[in-house]
Amino acid sequence: MKARHSRWMTGLLSAALVALAAQDASAQTTMPSTLRFGSGYLDVPSASVLPHLAIQGTYSGWFAESTPNLLIVDPNTGAVLPGSGGMSEDDYYQDISLTLGLFDRVEIGGTLQQASDEDNGGTMFGAFGQLALLKPGEFGGLGLAAGVRYMSAPDYGDGVDYQPNRLGFSDQRVKGDGPGGYDGSIDSFDTEVSFYGVGTINTAGPDVSFLPKNDVTFSLGYGNGIFSEGGEFAWYTNTDSNGWFAGSSWAWGLGESTLLHLIGEWNGFDLNTGVQLDLDGIRVGAHVLGLNHGSNISVFRSRKFGFLVSTGLCPGGEGLLCGNQMVERVSPDTIQLPAPPPDTVVVTREVAPELPTGSPANVCLATGQNVQVLLTAQGDTLVGPARVSIETLRPGVVFAGTYADGRGWFENDESVTFEENSYDKSGNESQLQCNQIMRVGEFQGVPLFAMRNAQRPFEMLYVPVRPGVWQPYESGLQSTRGDF
Repeated sequence: MKARHSRWMTGLLSAALVALAAQDASAQTTMPSTLRFGSGYLDVPSASVLPHLAIQGTYSGWFAESTPNLLIVDPNTGAVLPGSGGMSEDDYYQDISLTLGLFDRVEIGGTLQQASDEDNGGTMFGAFGQLALLKPGEFGGLGLAAGVRYMSAPDYGDGVDYQPNRLGFSDQRVKGDGPGGYDGSIDSFDTEVSFYGVGTINTAGPDVSFLPKNDVTFSLGYGNGIFSEGGEFAWYTNTDSNGWFAGSSWAWGLGESTLLHLIGEWNGFDLNTGVQLDLDGIRVGAHVLGLNHGSNISVFRSRKFGFLVSTGLCPGGEGLLCGNQMVERVSPDTIQLPAPPPDTVVVTREVAPELPTGSPANVCLATGQNVQVLLTAQGDTLVGPARVSIETLRPGVVFAGTYADGRGWFENDESVTFEENSYDKSGNESQLQCNQIMRVGEFQGVPLFAMRNAQRPFEMLYVPVRPGVWQPYESGLQSTRGDF
Protein backbone atom coordinates (compact mmCIF):
# COMPACT_ATOMS: atom_id res chain seq x y z
CA MET A 1 0.00 0.00 0.00
CA LYS A 2 1.34 3.43 -0.92
CA ALA A 3 1.32 6.10 1.81
CA ARG A 4 0.38 9.53 0.42
CA HIS A 5 1.63 12.31 2.70
CA SER A 6 0.29 15.86 2.61
CA ARG A 7 2.61 18.79 1.93
CA TRP A 8 1.49 20.61 5.06
CA MET A 9 3.07 17.97 7.27
CA THR A 10 6.55 18.66 5.91
CA GLY A 11 6.00 22.39 6.40
CA LEU A 12 4.81 21.90 9.97
CA LEU A 13 7.76 19.67 10.82
CA SER A 14 10.29 22.09 9.34
CA ALA A 15 8.80 25.12 11.11
CA ALA A 16 8.75 23.37 14.49
CA LEU A 17 12.33 22.19 14.24
CA VAL A 18 13.64 25.56 13.06
CA ALA A 19 11.92 27.29 15.98
CA LEU A 20 13.52 24.87 18.45
CA ALA A 21 16.94 25.06 16.85
CA ALA A 22 17.21 28.86 16.66
CA GLN A 23 18.88 29.10 20.07
CA ASP A 24 22.53 29.22 21.20
CA ALA A 25 23.59 26.47 23.60
CA SER A 26 25.51 23.26 24.05
CA ALA A 27 24.66 19.73 22.92
CA GLN A 28 21.96 17.44 24.26
CA THR A 29 22.04 14.75 26.92
CA THR A 30 23.78 11.42 26.40
CA MET A 31 20.62 9.37 25.73
CA PRO A 32 19.71 9.11 22.01
CA SER A 33 16.28 9.95 20.60
CA THR A 34 13.76 7.42 19.30
CA LEU A 35 12.15 8.00 15.92
CA ARG A 36 8.75 8.86 17.39
CA PHE A 37 8.49 8.05 21.13
CA GLY A 38 10.87 10.38 23.05
CA SER A 39 13.99 9.15 24.85
CA GLY A 40 15.38 5.74 23.96
CA TYR A 41 17.25 4.17 21.09
CA LEU A 42 15.57 4.08 17.64
CA ASP A 43 12.36 2.16 18.22
CA VAL A 44 12.67 0.72 21.75
CA PRO A 45 12.67 2.68 25.03
CA SER A 46 15.29 2.95 27.74
CA ALA A 47 14.78 3.74 31.43
CA SER A 48 15.94 7.34 30.88
CA VAL A 49 13.60 10.35 31.04
CA LEU A 50 14.13 14.02 30.20
CA PRO A 51 14.99 16.52 32.98
CA HIS A 52 12.21 18.53 34.62
CA LEU A 53 10.46 20.88 32.13
CA ALA A 54 12.81 19.85 29.30
CA ILE A 55 11.12 19.79 25.88
CA GLN A 56 12.42 17.69 22.99
CA GLY A 57 11.21 17.92 19.40
CA THR A 58 12.10 15.19 16.89
CA TYR A 59 11.49 14.74 13.17
CA SER A 60 12.35 11.42 11.49
CA GLY A 61 11.79 9.81 8.12
CA TRP A 62 12.68 6.63 6.27
CA PHE A 63 12.60 5.40 2.69
CA ALA A 64 11.17 2.11 1.41
CA GLU A 65 13.02 0.51 -1.48
CA SER A 66 11.15 -0.58 -4.59
CA THR A 67 9.83 -4.17 -4.56
CA PRO A 68 7.68 -4.65 -7.68
CA ASN A 69 5.47 -7.61 -8.56
CA LEU A 70 5.08 -8.98 -5.03
CA LEU A 71 1.30 -9.42 -5.14
CA ILE A 72 -0.52 -11.49 -2.51
CA VAL A 73 -3.72 -13.24 -3.60
CA ASP A 74 -6.68 -14.17 -1.42
CA PRO A 75 -6.68 -18.03 -1.35
CA ASN A 76 -10.50 -18.14 -1.33
CA THR A 77 -11.39 -15.63 -4.09
CA GLY A 78 -8.18 -15.35 -6.10
CA ALA A 79 -8.37 -11.54 -5.91
CA VAL A 80 -5.33 -9.40 -5.23
CA LEU A 81 -5.65 -8.24 -1.64
CA PRO A 82 -5.53 -4.51 -0.79
CA GLY A 83 -2.16 -3.27 0.33
CA SER A 84 -0.20 -5.99 -1.48
CA GLY A 85 2.21 -5.43 -4.31
CA GLY A 86 5.16 -4.58 -2.09
CA MET A 87 6.64 -1.13 -1.81
CA SER A 88 6.73 1.48 -4.51
CA GLU A 89 9.63 3.67 -5.52
CA ASP A 90 8.22 6.86 -4.01
CA ASP A 91 7.28 5.47 -0.60
CA TYR A 92 8.56 7.79 2.12
CA TYR A 93 7.32 7.74 5.72
CA GLN A 94 7.82 10.48 8.31
CA ASP A 95 7.04 11.22 11.95
CA ILE A 96 7.17 14.16 14.33
CA SER A 97 7.10 13.98 18.12
CA LEU A 98 7.17 16.42 21.04
CA THR A 99 8.27 15.23 24.48
CA LEU A 100 8.10 16.90 27.93
CA GLY A 101 10.01 15.90 31.07
CA LEU A 102 8.41 16.35 34.51
CA PHE A 103 9.99 16.18 38.00
CA ASP A 104 13.01 14.26 36.64
CA ARG A 105 10.79 11.14 36.85
CA VAL A 106 8.12 11.38 34.15
CA GLU A 107 8.25 11.78 30.39
CA ILE A 108 5.10 12.39 28.31
CA GLY A 109 4.57 13.32 24.69
CA GLY A 110 2.61 13.13 21.48
CA THR A 111 3.41 12.14 17.92
CA LEU A 112 2.03 12.73 14.43
CA GLN A 113 2.88 9.54 12.60
CA GLN A 114 1.25 9.91 9.22
CA ALA A 115 -0.73 12.46 7.25
CA SER A 116 -2.49 10.88 4.27
CA ASP A 117 -5.82 11.01 2.49
CA GLU A 118 -8.84 9.10 3.80
CA ASP A 119 -8.43 6.28 1.27
CA ASN A 120 -5.05 5.48 2.86
CA GLY A 121 -6.07 5.60 6.51
CA GLY A 122 -6.07 9.35 7.19
CA THR A 123 -3.84 10.97 9.78
CA MET A 124 -2.46 8.82 12.61
CA PHE A 125 -1.74 10.29 16.02
CA GLY A 126 0.03 8.85 19.01
CA ALA A 127 0.76 9.53 22.68
CA PHE A 128 3.25 8.06 25.10
CA GLY A 129 4.31 8.27 28.74
CA GLN A 130 7.02 6.78 30.93
CA LEU A 131 7.71 6.73 34.68
CA ALA A 132 11.26 6.26 36.00
CA LEU A 133 10.92 3.91 38.99
CA LEU A 134 14.65 3.76 39.74
CA LYS A 135 17.32 6.18 38.54
CA PRO A 136 21.07 5.52 38.38
CA GLY A 137 23.43 7.65 40.46
CA GLU A 138 25.93 10.22 39.24
CA PHE A 139 28.49 7.45 38.71
CA GLY A 140 26.04 5.30 36.72
CA GLY A 141 24.12 2.19 37.72
CA LEU A 142 20.73 0.59 37.11
CA GLY A 143 17.57 2.41 36.05
CA LEU A 144 14.06 0.93 35.87
CA ALA A 145 11.01 2.40 34.12
CA ALA A 146 7.46 1.50 33.06
CA GLY A 147 5.63 3.09 30.16
CA VAL A 148 2.79 3.03 27.68
CA ARG A 149 2.50 3.87 23.98
CA TYR A 150 -0.72 4.67 22.11
CA MET A 151 -1.23 4.86 18.35
CA SER A 152 -4.56 5.68 16.72
CA ALA A 153 -6.01 3.07 14.39
CA PRO A 154 -6.40 3.98 10.69
CA ASP A 155 -9.93 4.20 9.29
CA TYR A 156 -10.70 3.06 5.73
CA GLY A 157 -14.45 3.58 6.07
CA ASP A 158 -15.39 -0.11 5.62
CA GLY A 159 -16.28 -0.91 9.25
CA VAL A 160 -13.25 -3.16 9.79
CA ASP A 161 -11.19 -2.64 12.94
CA TYR A 162 -7.74 -1.95 11.50
CA GLN A 163 -4.76 -1.55 13.83
CA PRO A 164 -1.48 0.40 13.79
CA ASN A 165 1.75 -1.48 13.11
CA ARG A 166 5.30 -1.31 14.45
CA LEU A 167 6.48 0.98 11.60
CA GLY A 168 3.84 3.59 12.41
CA PHE A 169 1.92 3.94 9.13
CA SER A 170 -1.52 2.79 8.00
CA ASP A 171 -1.76 -0.61 6.28
CA GLN A 172 -4.95 -2.51 5.41
CA ARG A 173 -3.32 -5.85 6.12
CA VAL A 174 -3.25 -5.20 9.88
CA LYS A 175 -6.77 -6.04 11.08
CA GLY A 176 -7.90 -5.90 14.67
CA ASP A 177 -10.68 -8.47 14.41
CA GLY A 178 -10.84 -11.79 12.57
CA PRO A 179 -10.12 -13.02 10.17
CA GLY A 180 -6.78 -11.21 10.18
CA GLY A 181 -3.86 -11.61 7.83
CA TYR A 182 -4.08 -12.81 4.25
CA ASP A 183 -4.86 -16.42 5.12
CA GLY A 184 -7.60 -15.52 7.62
CA SER A 185 -5.97 -17.55 10.41
CA ILE A 186 -5.48 -14.77 12.96
CA ASP A 187 -8.45 -13.89 15.15
CA SER A 188 -7.10 -10.67 16.69
CA PHE A 189 -4.34 -8.11 16.37
CA ASP A 190 -4.33 -5.53 19.19
CA THR A 191 -1.68 -2.79 18.98
CA GLU A 192 -3.40 0.52 19.75
CA VAL A 193 -2.14 0.48 23.37
CA SER A 194 1.19 -1.10 24.33
CA PHE A 195 2.51 -1.40 27.89
CA TYR A 196 6.14 -2.17 28.70
CA GLY A 197 8.78 -2.30 31.41
CA VAL A 198 12.49 -1.72 30.83
CA GLY A 199 15.75 -1.75 32.77
CA THR A 200 18.87 0.17 31.73
CA ILE A 201 22.46 -0.04 32.95
CA ASN A 202 24.38 3.20 32.44
CA THR A 203 28.13 3.10 32.99
CA ALA A 204 31.34 4.86 32.05
CA GLY A 205 32.96 3.34 28.97
CA PRO A 206 36.50 2.00 28.64
CA ASP A 207 39.23 4.43 29.71
CA VAL A 208 41.89 3.91 27.05
CA SER A 209 44.26 6.40 25.44
CA PHE A 210 42.93 6.12 21.87
CA LEU A 211 39.26 6.70 22.86
CA PRO A 212 37.62 9.93 24.06
CA LYS A 213 35.57 10.07 27.25
CA ASN A 214 32.63 7.73 26.64
CA ASP A 215 29.50 6.22 28.23
CA VAL A 216 27.78 2.89 27.52
CA THR A 217 24.14 1.88 28.10
CA PHE A 218 22.47 -1.54 27.93
CA SER A 219 18.68 -1.96 28.08
CA LEU A 220 16.39 -4.99 28.30
CA GLY A 221 12.60 -4.87 28.40
CA TYR A 222 9.31 -6.62 27.77
CA GLY A 223 6.04 -5.32 26.34
CA ASN A 224 2.81 -6.27 24.62
CA GLY A 225 1.04 -4.65 21.66
CA ILE A 226 3.51 -3.41 19.03
CA PHE A 227 6.30 -5.28 20.85
CA SER A 228 4.67 -8.70 20.49
CA GLU A 229 1.69 -8.73 18.05
CA GLY A 230 2.13 -9.93 14.47
CA GLY A 231 4.50 -12.86 14.79
CA GLU A 232 1.93 -15.08 13.06
CA PHE A 233 1.96 -13.06 9.83
CA ALA A 234 4.58 -14.27 7.33
CA TRP A 235 4.44 -10.94 5.47
CA TYR A 236 4.82 -9.04 8.76
CA THR A 237 7.97 -10.70 10.12
CA ASN A 238 10.16 -13.78 9.93
CA THR A 239 11.33 -13.39 13.55
CA ASP A 240 9.47 -12.89 16.82
CA SER A 241 10.78 -12.50 20.39
CA ASN A 242 7.26 -12.69 21.94
CA GLY A 243 7.55 -9.19 23.45
CA TRP A 244 11.20 -9.01 24.53
CA PHE A 245 13.33 -6.13 23.27
CA ALA A 246 16.85 -4.82 23.90
CA GLY A 247 19.04 -1.85 23.01
CA SER A 248 22.51 -0.43 23.54
CA SER A 249 24.28 2.87 22.90
CA TRP A 250 27.89 4.02 23.02
CA ALA A 251 28.29 7.80 23.46
CA TRP A 252 31.64 9.45 22.64
CA GLY A 253 32.42 12.93 23.97
CA LEU A 254 34.18 14.50 20.98
CA GLY A 255 34.22 18.02 22.45
CA GLU A 256 32.57 20.35 24.93
CA SER A 257 29.40 20.53 22.81
CA THR A 258 29.82 17.50 20.53
CA LEU A 259 28.63 13.97 21.34
CA LEU A 260 28.49 10.93 19.04
CA HIS A 261 26.01 8.07 19.69
CA LEU A 262 26.45 4.60 18.18
CA ILE A 263 23.15 2.71 18.54
CA GLY A 264 22.00 -0.88 18.13
CA GLU A 265 18.67 -2.45 19.11
CA TRP A 266 16.27 -5.37 18.74
CA ASN A 267 12.59 -4.34 18.86
CA GLY A 268 11.21 -7.88 18.98
CA PHE A 269 11.07 -8.20 15.16
CA ASP A 270 13.83 -6.09 13.62
CA LEU A 271 17.52 -5.54 14.19
CA ASN A 272 18.12 -1.78 13.82
CA THR A 273 21.28 0.31 13.99
CA GLY A 274 22.09 3.98 13.69
CA VAL A 275 24.33 6.89 14.54
CA GLN A 276 23.33 10.25 16.06
CA LEU A 277 25.52 13.35 16.45
CA ASP A 278 24.90 16.15 18.96
CA LEU A 279 26.50 19.34 17.64
CA ASP A 280 25.97 22.72 19.34
CA GLY A 281 22.51 21.80 20.57
CA ILE A 282 21.24 20.07 17.42
CA ARG A 283 20.97 16.28 17.09
CA VAL A 284 21.13 14.70 13.64
CA GLY A 285 21.17 11.00 12.87
CA ALA A 286 21.02 8.27 10.24
CA HIS A 287 19.73 4.74 10.70
CA VAL A 288 19.12 1.40 9.02
CA LEU A 289 15.99 -0.56 10.00
CA GLY A 290 15.51 -4.31 9.51
CA LEU A 291 19.11 -5.48 9.12
CA ASN A 292 17.99 -9.06 9.76
CA HIS A 293 15.73 -9.14 6.69
CA GLY A 294 17.65 -10.44 3.71
CA SER A 295 15.07 -9.85 0.99
CA ASN A 296 12.31 -7.32 0.39
CA ILE A 297 9.27 -9.51 1.01
CA SER A 298 7.19 -6.53 2.13
CA VAL A 299 7.68 -3.09 3.63
CA PHE A 300 7.95 -4.81 7.02
CA ARG A 301 10.43 -7.50 5.94
CA SER A 302 13.00 -5.26 4.27
CA ARG A 303 15.95 -3.02 4.99
CA LYS A 304 15.04 0.65 5.24
CA PHE A 305 17.21 3.76 5.43
CA GLY A 306 16.28 6.98 7.19
CA PHE A 307 17.37 10.06 9.08
CA LEU A 308 16.48 12.06 12.21
CA VAL A 309 16.69 15.68 13.42
CA SER A 310 16.09 16.55 17.06
CA THR A 311 16.73 19.29 19.60
CA GLY A 312 15.91 19.71 23.28
CA LEU A 313 15.19 22.78 25.43
CA CYS A 314 16.14 22.69 29.14
CA PRO A 315 14.94 26.01 30.63
CA GLY A 316 15.88 24.88 34.14
CA GLY A 317 19.54 24.18 33.25
CA GLU A 318 22.62 26.35 32.83
CA GLY A 319 21.79 27.10 29.17
CA LEU A 320 18.59 27.09 27.17
CA LEU A 321 19.37 23.84 25.33
CA CYS A 322 20.06 20.60 27.17
CA GLY A 323 23.77 20.03 27.85
CA ASN A 324 25.93 16.91 28.07
CA GLN A 325 25.46 14.91 31.25
CA MET A 326 27.92 12.04 31.06
CA VAL A 327 28.58 9.64 33.93
CA GLU A 328 30.85 11.06 36.64
CA ARG A 329 34.34 9.61 36.82
CA VAL A 330 36.08 8.76 40.12
CA SER A 331 39.12 11.01 40.40
CA PRO A 332 42.23 9.25 41.70
CA ASP A 333 43.70 10.46 44.99
CA THR A 334 46.80 12.66 44.79
CA ILE A 335 49.82 10.91 46.29
CA GLN A 336 52.86 13.04 47.12
CA LEU A 337 56.08 11.03 47.03
CA PRO A 338 59.33 12.18 48.69
CA ALA A 339 62.09 13.52 46.48
CA PRO A 340 64.65 10.95 45.29
CA PRO A 341 67.89 10.83 47.29
CA PRO A 342 70.88 12.71 45.82
CA ASP A 343 73.67 10.82 44.10
CA THR A 344 76.33 12.34 46.35
CA VAL A 345 75.88 12.94 50.06
CA VAL A 346 78.16 15.50 51.72
CA VAL A 347 78.18 15.52 55.52
CA THR A 348 79.19 18.71 57.26
CA ARG A 349 79.23 19.60 60.89
CA GLU A 350 76.98 22.56 61.39
CA VAL A 351 74.93 24.00 64.18
CA ALA A 352 71.42 24.37 62.85
CA PRO A 353 69.76 27.69 63.52
CA GLU A 354 66.74 27.71 65.78
CA LEU A 355 63.57 26.96 63.80
CA PRO A 356 60.84 29.61 63.66
CA THR A 357 57.83 29.02 65.87
CA GLY A 358 54.14 29.33 65.22
CA SER A 359 50.71 27.93 65.93
CA PRO A 360 49.92 24.64 64.16
CA ALA A 361 46.91 24.66 61.82
CA ASN A 362 45.35 22.33 59.26
CA VAL A 363 44.61 23.46 55.70
CA CYS A 364 41.99 21.42 53.81
CA LEU A 365 43.02 20.92 50.18
CA ALA A 366 40.84 20.30 47.12
CA THR A 367 41.89 16.65 47.29
CA GLY A 368 39.91 16.27 50.53
CA GLN A 369 43.14 15.86 52.56
CA ASN A 370 44.55 18.03 55.34
CA VAL A 371 48.05 19.49 55.26
CA GLN A 372 49.57 20.91 58.47
CA VAL A 373 51.20 24.35 58.51
CA LEU A 374 52.38 26.84 61.17
CA LEU A 375 50.94 30.34 61.47
CA THR A 376 53.29 32.96 62.99
CA ALA A 377 52.29 36.01 64.98
CA GLN A 378 53.46 38.14 62.03
CA GLY A 379 50.95 36.45 59.71
CA ASP A 380 53.41 34.20 57.83
CA THR A 381 52.53 30.64 56.84
CA LEU A 382 55.40 28.16 57.48
CA VAL A 383 55.57 24.83 55.66
CA GLY A 384 57.85 21.79 55.68
CA PRO A 385 60.24 20.42 58.28
CA ALA A 386 62.43 23.54 57.97
CA ARG A 387 59.38 25.78 58.63
CA VAL A 388 60.03 27.94 55.59
CA SER A 389 57.77 30.91 54.85
CA ILE A 390 55.50 30.11 51.90
CA GLU A 391 56.01 33.64 50.56
CA THR A 392 59.73 32.92 49.91
CA LEU A 393 58.85 29.74 47.98
CA ARG A 394 56.29 31.13 45.54
CA PRO A 395 55.69 30.36 42.72
CA GLY A 396 57.78 27.21 43.10
CA VAL A 397 55.54 25.60 45.73
CA VAL A 398 52.14 24.27 44.69
CA PHE A 399 49.57 22.58 46.90
CA ALA A 400 47.85 19.46 45.54
CA GLY A 401 44.38 19.75 44.01
CA THR A 402 42.45 21.77 41.44
CA TYR A 403 41.04 25.17 42.47
CA ALA A 404 38.53 27.68 41.06
CA ASP A 405 40.65 30.80 41.59
CA GLY A 406 41.41 32.43 38.21
CA ARG A 407 38.85 30.43 36.21
CA GLY A 408 36.49 32.52 34.08
CA TRP A 409 33.22 31.05 35.35
CA PHE A 410 34.28 31.63 38.98
CA GLU A 411 35.56 35.17 38.47
CA ASN A 412 32.39 36.08 36.51
CA ASP A 413 30.06 34.72 39.23
CA GLU A 414 28.46 32.21 36.85
CA SER A 415 26.18 29.44 38.08
CA VAL A 416 27.39 25.91 38.84
CA THR A 417 25.27 23.04 37.47
CA PHE A 418 25.20 19.75 39.38
CA GLU A 419 22.73 16.84 39.19
CA GLU A 420 20.36 18.94 37.04
CA ASN A 421 20.25 21.74 39.65
CA SER A 422 21.75 25.25 39.43
CA TYR A 423 23.83 26.76 42.28
CA ASP A 424 25.00 30.37 42.78
CA LYS A 425 27.55 32.05 45.07
CA SER A 426 26.23 32.48 48.61
CA GLY A 427 28.04 34.65 51.14
CA ASN A 428 31.76 35.16 51.56
CA GLU A 429 34.68 32.77 51.29
CA SER A 430 35.29 30.67 54.39
CA GLN A 431 37.58 28.03 55.85
CA LEU A 432 36.48 24.41 56.26
CA GLN A 433 37.99 21.28 57.75
CA CYS A 434 38.25 18.11 55.66
CA ASN A 435 36.39 16.07 58.26
CA GLN A 436 33.34 18.31 57.77
CA ILE A 437 32.90 17.77 54.03
CA MET A 438 32.83 15.07 51.37
CA ARG A 439 33.43 15.17 47.63
CA VAL A 440 30.23 14.67 45.57
CA GLY A 441 31.29 15.52 41.99
CA GLU A 442 32.96 18.17 39.86
CA PHE A 443 32.19 21.16 37.62
CA GLN A 444 34.45 21.93 34.64
CA GLY A 445 37.36 20.11 36.28
CA VAL A 446 37.00 21.66 39.77
CA PRO A 447 35.77 19.27 42.50
CA LEU A 448 32.50 19.95 44.34
CA PHE A 449 31.97 19.20 48.05
CA ALA A 450 29.00 19.03 50.42
CA MET A 451 28.63 18.66 54.16
CA ARG A 452 28.94 15.03 55.26
CA ASN A 453 25.48 15.07 56.87
CA ALA A 454 23.78 16.69 53.85
CA GLN A 455 21.11 14.83 51.90
CA ARG A 456 20.43 14.84 48.13
CA PRO A 457 19.41 17.03 46.46
CA PHE A 458 22.04 19.26 48.14
CA GLU A 459 21.00 22.79 49.11
CA MET A 460 24.62 23.96 49.50
CA LEU A 461 27.84 23.06 47.65
CA TYR A 462 31.40 24.18 48.46
CA VAL A 463 33.98 25.00 45.81
CA PRO A 464 37.74 25.09 46.66
CA VAL A 465 39.04 28.56 45.73
CA ARG A 466 42.58 28.29 47.12
CA PRO A 467 44.12 25.85 49.60
CA GLY A 468 42.06 26.18 52.76
CA VAL A 469 39.63 28.72 51.26
CA TRP A 470 36.12 27.68 50.15
CA GLN A 471 33.24 29.47 48.41
CA PRO A 472 29.68 28.37 49.29
CA TYR A 473 27.18 27.93 46.43
CA GLU A 474 23.47 27.70 47.20
CA SER A 475 20.64 26.21 45.12
CA GLY A 476 17.62 28.32 44.15
CA LEU A 477 19.15 31.76 44.70
CA GLN A 478 18.29 33.05 41.20
CA SER A 479 14.61 32.21 41.43
CA THR A 480 14.48 33.64 45.00
CA ARG A 481 16.08 36.89 43.94
CA GLY A 482 13.70 37.18 41.01
CA ASP A 483 10.72 37.32 43.40
CA PHE A 484 11.75 40.68 44.86
